[in-house]
Amino acid sequence: MNTFIGRQQEQAEFRELLARKNSSLVTCHGRRRIGKSRFIQQCAKQASTFFEFSGLPPRPGLTRKEQLTAFSQQLAQQSKAPQLPLENWATAFQLLASLLPHRGTVVVLFDEISWMGIGETDFAGYLKNAWDHLFSRRDRTVVVLCGSVSSWIEENILNNTGFVGRCSWQSLVAYLVTLKN
Repeated sequence: MNTFIGRQQEQAEFRELLARKNSSLVTCHGRRRIGKSRFIQQCAKQASTFFEFSGLPPRPGLTRKEQLTAFSQQLAQQSKAPQLPLENWATAFQLLASLLPHRGTVVVLFDEISWMGIGETDFAGYLKNAWDHLFSRRDRTVVVLCGSVSSWIEENILNNTGFVGRCSWQSLVAYLVTLKN
């Protein structure tokens, strides 16, 4: 069994977010393969419900429709919902929000968030609207925007006027998270 080691301060801060009655929007970014996703997965073990979505890696010809199909597949695997064709990100986020339980603490991880937005110039806008009108209205919800393309997160989330004042916590993960077997 793997045991998560390190990042006690960050884990304590994340526990504080989980203990809040209101919802929280979080960013976690840093270079690839250093444990960002693993850190959030570990922290999410303390939540009642955890949803995790990852964008498809960039490749020539990758489309928004393929990203939406991957999202729909991941949602169906993690919920009781059937896989549905999704026309846009607004619908995708609305479907996810409708499947969140009414009680308990929920963590939603959007991993490699910049990849999810491939082919959709308004992705950040859809995400902002989903936060404002869906996710932030559910108490005890932590939405994590995670990725290795820090410049995308900085440009589209942290420095985007649409997200000003919405981010509760951010973590720039700069070193490897270690696991003890």
